[in-house]
Amino acid sequence: MDSNQSSMAGTRERLASLVFLCCLLACKVPDDKVWPRNQSLPLFNPHVADFICEIEASKVPPIDAQAEDWFLEARALEDPEIFVEDRDYKKIVALTRQAAERLHWKAMLNLASLYVEGRDALYGEEEAVQLVEKAMRLGIPAAYDRMGTYYANGTGVTGDTTRAYAFWQKAAVMGNPQAMAFLGEKLRAGTDGAIPGYWANIPVSIKMMACAFSQGYGPVAFNLHYLYAIPRAANGDEIGDRTPTTKQRALNVLHEGVKFGCAECASALAIEFGSPFDLTDMLAPNVDKARGERYGVLNRALGFNPNRRFPNLDKILPLPPADLPPWDGQRKSLLDAAMGVRPPPATPQPSAASLLQEPYFLASDYALRPTGLHSDAPAAPFSAYWQPAGLRSRHRPHCSRATVCRIGCATYNSFTIDRYFF
Repeated sequence: MDSNQSSMAGTRERLASLVFLCCLLACKVPDDKVWPRNQSLPLFNPHVADFICEIEASKVPPIDAQAEDWFLEARALEDPEIFVEDRDYKKIVALTRQAAERLHWKAMLNLASLYVEGRDALYGEEEAVQLVEKAMRLGIPAAYDRMGTYYANGTGVTGDTTRAYAFWQKAAVMGNPQAMAFLGEKLRAGTDGAIPGYWANIPVSIKMMACAFSQGYGPVAFNLHYLYAIPRAANGDEIGDRTPTTKQRALNVLHEGVKFGCAECASALAIEFGSPFDLTDMLAPNVDKARGERYGVLNRALGFNPNRRFPNLDKILPLPPADLPPWDGQRKSLLDAAMGVRPPPATPQPSAASLLQEPYFLASDYALRPTGLHSDAPAAPFSAYWQPAGLRSRHRPHCSRATVCRIGCATYNSFTIDRYFF
């Protein structure tokens, strides 16, 4: 091989090595291999000029029926009214994982929370972060909100407030109501920096909170009512006094917030109607202690169980000028009416005509004799021994043990389990 050929061969080898090195560097971290937790996001801008309301429900993947059943069963087992010590977390984790494996996005995020809480000894914060990343790849807005929280708390990642706000901003833009509520509250200050971590951008604050509220996110209503009550400039300065119109708007959003489970809203209305701080500038049109008492009951119920929702609130507690419907003063009856719980049907009483017929079942109002009474004698030890107590002698029971069992099973199966949602 002459010197020219040798030189060309060496050049080709160097070029090949250079191409390989470039490919190696390029393939080392291509865009589609960057972990979602490390993705580059625009920095949070508290002075953004506008905000477009997006709805989270339109962005999430569909949920299949079987996964939803597992998810709801797990949520029922974690009902706030069940003591934590009495909850079967092994089963809760198993059901939630089954739903998450079918890409049930709420189950994926709930499972991540269970991992962070240490409910499964085999999985921890890193697995929780990976689950949230998987949800982020599916384009789920709530997953970006969750990653922001992880960065804020240093959960499974290095704490970084700047990145936390960037993820929250991304989640809000995508349509997540929790992120909107959080950032909207941060933008409602009167002046930038008057309180550390708060900015003045009232128009965007209102748009964010109103968008979150339109998606049924109740807690945002409490902060939103302040912005509705007093007219403000974009920088947060008050530009007028409360008027009957602004007061009514604030009152309406608080009331609707109670329907969506806002305990603070119920507390505020209990005070506004029952014992307002300023009688000359109250939101309510007049003091109404009866209304205040009912809002107080709802507030305490939501404090104990924030999963409650009151879609039928107007039927038992409408805003003025509507009259208050009658109420027996019992907590349960008020909550049932507001939640729309139907009482079980009353057991029908036997008519006079039916009592003259031979029954084919054991009437529910018949009292059975104590089980301790028994006899091995071939004949009854006394008259009417085999008949149930209270049954007229001319009525012959035609109920086998199997019949009684079926009645009992039917009664048992009539109970329903309240399902609570994410």
